[in-house]
Amino acid sequence: MIKKWYFYASLIVIITFLSLGFKPFSVETKPWFLTEKTDGSEYIYPSLEKDDYPKVNLNVPYTGNHLIGFKEAVAFKESQGKYRMVNSLGYMGKYQFGSKALRAIGVRDDKDFLKDPALQEKAFVALLSKNKWILRNEIRKYEGKVINGVEITESGILAAAHLGGAGSVKNFFRNGGNRHFRDAFGTSLRSYMRDFAGYDLSFIEADKNAAIND
Repeated sequence: MIKKWYFYASLIVIITFLSLGFKPFSVETKPWFLTEKTDGSEYIYPSLEKDDYPKVNLNVPYTGNHLIGFKEAVAFKESQGKYRMVNSLGYMGKYQFGSKALRAIGVRDDKDFLKDPALQEKAFVALLSKNKWILRNEIRKYEGKVINGVEITESGILAAAHLGGAGSVKNFFRNGGNRHFRDAFGTSLRSYMRDFAGYDLSFIEADKNAAIND
C-alpha cells in the first residue's frame, strides 16, 4: 500500500513539473530597429490628387503638360522623385537643390528642408518664379526659335536654369548655343531645353523677389 502511495505521489509530482515546463508566459519585446516618426507626407507624392499638393497661391491646372507634369518630370530626372535624396555633390531633395539656390529663395536650414516635402514643393515654384524674372528677356527673344537643333520654349529655358543656373542659360544664348555647359554628371543645358520643352508654365509669375515665407 505504501509503495502504491509513493508511486502515485511521484507520478503526480512529475506530471505537475512537466506541465509547468510547457506553460506559456509573456515576454516584453522591444523592436530591434529604430523608427522615425514622420507626418506621413513623404508617402503622398507624386499624387494625382490636386489637394495633396501644397497651396502656392497659384491657379494652376494640375494635369497634362502643365505645372504638375513639368514638376514630376524634372523631379524624376533629378532624384526619381525622392524627397530625402542627397547626391554625392550635396544637392538635396526631390529637385536636387544646392545650398546656394536655397539661400536665394530664403531657405536657411538644409536639414529642415530635406525633411519637409511641402517646403520642397514651394521652393521649386519660388525658384521657377525667380528664374523666370531673371531670364524674362531671353524667354521673350528666343522662345519659338530653333538654336543648335533645339526648339526653344519657356519651360525648356526654366528647366535648364534649374540644372545650371540662370547665368549659364544666359551664356548659352549669348554664344548662340555653341557653349556646351554640362553639370558634374555630364548632363547638358541643351538636353534639358530639349527634354523639358513644351510645358505650359504661363501661370508661373515672374518675380524678382520670389522667396519662401514660412
